[in-house]
Amino acid sequence: MYNDSLETLLLRHYGSNGSTPEGLEQRLCASVQQQEVQARQEQVASRRMQEQRISRRRAVQLVAISSAGLGLLSAGISSVQSLLSSQEDTQPAYSS
Repeated sequence: MYNDSLETLLLRHYGSNGSTPEGLEQRLCASVQQQEVQARQEQVASRRMQEQRISRRRAVQLVAISSAGLGLLSAGISSVQSLLSSQEDTQPAYSS
């Protein structure tokens, strides 16, 4: 996309005799203000996330929960592997 000015884009689209669309300036101003508000909200959210402290108790809880989840996942995988290996012993890979 080219870095053309607004006037260049309008001339290219409407020609030199074309009129300016109604409410163009208001729409552009509203769009710029909306982008500014969104950027400000993103900055506030980013700053809040950076400044938010986590307590040691909460960190220990998160580690315990995640390791318990990993333990359950590991147990589930090993049980599935044992089921599959027991089925492999009794059934042929293919039948003729």
